[in-house]
Amino acid sequence: MRGLVALMLLVLACTASAQSLVPQPDADDLPIRAAPTADPPPEETVVAGLSSDSVAITASFNGSEILIYGAIKRETPIPAGPPLQVIVTVEAPSSGVTVWRKERKAGIWINAEAVRIGAAPGFYAVATSAALDDILLPEWDNRYRISLAHAMRAFAGEVAVESAVPFTEALVRLRQDEGLYRLDEGSVSLIDQTLFRADVSLPANLVEGAYKTRIFLLRNGQVIDVFVAPINVRKVGVERWLYRLAFDQPFLYGLMSLGVAVFAGWGASAAFRKLRRP
Repeated sequence: MRGLVALMLLVLACTASAQSLVPQPDADDLPIRAAPTADPPPEETVVAGLSSDSVAITASFNGSEILIYGAIKRETPIPAGPPLQVIVTVEAPSSGVTVWRKERKAGIWINAEAVRIGAAPGFYAVATSAALDDILLPEWDNRYRISLAHAMRAFAGEVAVESAVPFTEALVRLRQDEGLYRLDEGSVSLIDQTLFRADVSLPANLVEGAYKTRIFLLRNGQVIDVFVAPINVRKVGVERWLYRLAFDQPFLYGLMSLGVAVFAGWGASAAFRKLRRP
């Protein structure tokens, strides 16, 4: 019995000595999570409003105009140096679009290369208080994606062409021709670096959805504050009923469209017969 007890004490002593050989980490060597640091609040901030935060698309809708107005809130005098600048953007919801490049082969123009853009806004307007290149540095444009060249957000899938830049430039150019992309330089009125106003025209071919308005304050080409406000664009009345019917019950919508086409064709034929009678 004494031999068994002595053997157990010997095992415990060896175990304690083995544990003491394991190096223990120093408290100074342990990883310490850095405390989050926040940028100091800007000395100048935007206080803004919209003449309307909703747009109703009816059967007679031919466009609308949104008045964006506001002031600069500051607790200190106006800083010396270059004057304050303002940029206003209005952006529609984004959707995917495929841009094709046509090539002439055997005397026929056919679609050749294509780039699938995963997110491109259906409408994008930029209004500025001065020339955009003079008041916005490229690195800040890349950060906030303000200019028309940065309207496209992402590419869907692998880009199989050598450069996607010509395709994005072509999409911007086509939508500018349609009035869906617009750059209005110098259209923002800024009074005494304190009050500002911008009138943004919305075209008749708007898409339904939640639009986003952004107001940027800039000094020395850098963004110092951003204000964001929503605009709800939706169809109402008969327009909305037909829009929802097309998505919720496409078969019934197709039958209605066919019936309208047949009735219109029959009516035109009857009218022509009456006109041809002596």
